[in-house]
Parts: sequence; structure tokens; C-alpha cells
Amino acid sequence: MVAMTGHSTLPDRQTVLDWLEQVPDPEIPVISLVDLGIIRDVGIENGRLVVTVTPTYSGCPATSIINFEIGKALGDHGVADFEIRRQLSPAWRTEWISQKGRAALREYGIAPPIEGTAACGTGTPKALAVACPRCNSGNTEMISRFGSTPCKASWRCKECLEPFDYFKCI
Repeated sequence: MVAMTGHSTLPDRQTVLDWLEQVPDPEIPVISLVDLGIIRDVGIENGRLVVTVTPTYSGCPATSIINFEIGKALGDHGVADFEIRRQLSPAWRTEWISQKGRAALREYGIAPPIEGTAACGTGTPKALAVACPRCNSGNTEMISRFGSTPCKASWRCKECLEPFDYFKCI
């Protein structure tokens, strides 16, 4: 939880979301915190702006940086009285990533999560048909369940032979 006090005029919810849409995720800078789906709520309580954040997982090492960047964005827009709350339940889900965010991941070279597949519950991730974000081939294979960050797995395209990250479905 982060709180700052002072006197300022509080913006409306959409204005804050617009500001936070400009704040990139520190681990994947092509996707904003809003498009990643971790900004769960923006509201005002007792004259204080409250931003509720659900990290991608409870042990996410970027949480403190994310909170700092949210606070910086709010401060840069003149908001001095705010609180950042961490909400772990319900747990973040990849289905909260916006379509804009999924497109940004793909363009960056990270295959976005495929909802409603074996990787999201039953079955084995090897049964998953992940399209290569570079050449769009479905002829891919998982190299490792562990990728460059805990939320990604390493895959390889058998057509263009390029390795890529797959954003795990959670």
C-alpha cells in the first residue's frame, strides 16, 4: 500500500485510467498496466484517490516498481492525495489482458495467452497450438515451461526456427 497526502483536485476514474494507460509494465514495456489488466479499480474514498492493483502473481518482483510508477504518474498530473492498494483476490488472470495488449505482445515477439485451451486448466501445455509471433506458423514446440520471467514459457517455431516467449495462461 502506498499513500501520499496533500491537497489537490481529484480527477475522475477515466482520466486516471488514461494516465495509467501510458505507464508501461516494467518487465514487458510494450504493454501498459491498464492493458495488462492489473489495474483493478480506480475510485475515491474519503477524499483520497485509490488505485487498486492486482499483480500478475503474488510474488511478482516488479510490484514495488509498478507502485512507484503509478505514484509517479499520479504525482506528475498533480495528484498528491492517493493510495495504492494491492488486491490478491480474485487472482489476476490472463483473460484480463486487453485485445490491444495482446496485439502489442504479439508485435513485440511474445505469443499472447490462448484462453480456453489446455494451458488454462486441463491437459498438458504440449497439446497447445501456439502461433509463432514472428511468422504466424502453428508449427511450434515448447522448449521449457520457464521463460524470461515467471509468467512466460520458452517456445520455438519449427518453420522460422526462432525462439519466442509464450505468455502463460493463468
